[in-house]
Amino acid sequence: MATTPANPATSTSKSSTATRKLRLAFIGAGGIAGTHIRALRKMPDVEIVALADISEAALAKHAEEFGFEKSQLFTDYEQMLEKVEPDAVDVCTPNGVHAPASIAASGAGAHVIVEKPMAMNAEQVQAMIDAAKAADRKLVIGFQSRFHPATSYLKRAYDDGVFGEIRFGRIQALRRRGIPNWGVFGRKELQGGGPLIDIGVHVLEVAHFVMGSPRPVAAVGSTWTDIGDRPSTTISQWPDWDHKTYTVEDLAVGHIRFENGAVLHVESMFAGHIEKTVWDFQLMGEKGGCTWAEPRIFTDQLGHMVNIQPGFLAGKGDFGSLFDLKLRNFVNHVLHDTPTLAPAEHGLMVQQMLDGIYRSAEAGGREVELGEAAEVV
Repeated sequence: MATTPANPATSTSKSSTATRKLRLAFIGAGGIAGTHIRALRKMPDVEIVALADISEAALAKHAEEFGFEKSQLFTDYEQMLEKVEPDAVDVCTPNGVHAPASIAASGAGAHVIVEKPMAMNAEQVQAMIDAAKAADRKLVIGFQSRFHPATSYLKRAYDDGVFGEIRFGRIQALRRRGIPNWGVFGRKELQGGGPLIDIGVHVLEVAHFVMGSPRPVAAVGSTWTDIGDRPSTTISQWPDWDHKTYTVEDLAVGHIRFENGAVLHVESMFAGHIEKTVWDFQLMGEKGGCTWAEPRIFTDQLGHMVNIQPGFLAGKGDFGSLFDLKLRNFVNHVLHDTPTLAPAEHGLMVQQMLDGIYRSAEAGGREVELGEAAEVV
């Protein structure tokens, strides 16, 4: 947790060593775990000690690529936690396993980083937070877009009062034809939803972060499925998805209302009839506004309307480097008790927003109230 004082580098816990090396294990050995492993293997203060996955094929693939020993591979994560006793666990499973895996890892005395979204719903996220607090362990959500240089630039502008109070924002995570043809992204019972919970969450969480992480109080939403549950007849980004098991939305839209009066409009889509993929947000405040994909600030200066664009932003901000940064932040948070940029409580608020849009859609578009978010101290 962001507020957990435990520091395995200085405490008497099992992770306290002279070398200050973090013994980290994985629950989930899919494709995203490979991205995490590549980032963590660059860090001399991290030792990857085990991988757990129900798929022996996935374990074998990572063992071949990264050289893990057979004794480091487990098909039962409970057995792995008991036998290996890792200092930290990286949860890279499908969404439906996030909560039980995280809760088990916290209960076993491990700090946890969990891929987005935190779980299937806000109740599960709260249980994860409660388990980490009860075990006095840290819990972090893997929101890598917070480490993008454009995010840092705009968040600094918000903190410095450039925008004033945010009034309205528009969030877009839209693909023209980008239904995943791998994994379980089309199965609601395993993922919790479709593009909103898979890709919309990225843009939603980073916009929420830039605008100061206000508490969400209500949501309105609608969802539609017109393409994903039918055979593909059009050349697509990833063709031949499993339409027979596709039970999620193609398109989700919604409004989130916050305690401070701000409103966010959300659009997220796997497949639809648009010109091109859009991955961006726009915020409008009393003094200024901004866009993120091409970071620009819009405000008034010297009696004129001005557009401000940075001439240079440090850091590439590409996929790999963002994972390097987010995992480095987690390791430092655990080993040195430095602040995390993505506390679990922020993950809870984001999950409440996702839940609210889905619940409203199920209720015919009626506004629904959102629960209290855990306090960030």
